[in-house]
Amino acid sequence: MNKVELAKIKEKALQDHIPIIMDETLEVIEKELERFKLNKILEIGTAVGYSAICFSEFLNADGRIDTIEREKDRVEEARENIKKAEVGDKINIIEGDAVEILPTLNEKYDMVFIDASKGKYPFFLKEALRLLAPNGIIFADNVLYKGYVLSDYNKHKQRTAVRNLREFLKEVNELQENKQFNTKVLEVGDGLAIVSRM
Repeated sequence: MNKVELAKIKEKALQDHIPIIMDETLEVIEKELERFKLNKILEIGTAVGYSAICFSEFLNADGRIDTIEREKDRVEEARENIKKAEVGDKINIIEGDAVEILPTLNEKYDMVFIDASKGKYPFFLKEALRLLAPNGIIFADNVLYKGYVLSDYNKHKQRTAVRNLREFLKEVNELQENKQFNTKVLEVGDGLAIVSRM
């Protein structure tokens, strides 16, 4: 991987106000991933490819990342960035809406990273669990959504996203109770949920 290009990709995304994974969130995920052997990663929400490029370091030699993005401009920029970072052979971008694409996937993934439409998180979780390999791990970013989710926030603009994220967190807690999963929600970045199969 070309670290110089990665730094440029990050800088440009921040300048363009494109939401990319925060440093502190990435740090927590990278620490967790040191314990895993990753052949396949699924990412829901590519944006400009920054997080996929970062995760590619944790793949086994012939490992692969499938990443889903519905915005055409982002897909093109992500393709360019992945090429510049010299990890094109490891990352496969699937263009389209994750809500339509996920049900068509049947592979098993060692890791699933959720960072897309907040209002769809309960659906993404259900699909991520279906596609998760034994001993796999799921990370969901921005689950506390600027603190709205744990407050009594009820403004119209973000109401659906907040309601669905609360539903998502409730489902994550219920997974912990069924003893097959280890779950935690960290107040790092904008909130990070971690679900690992025991």
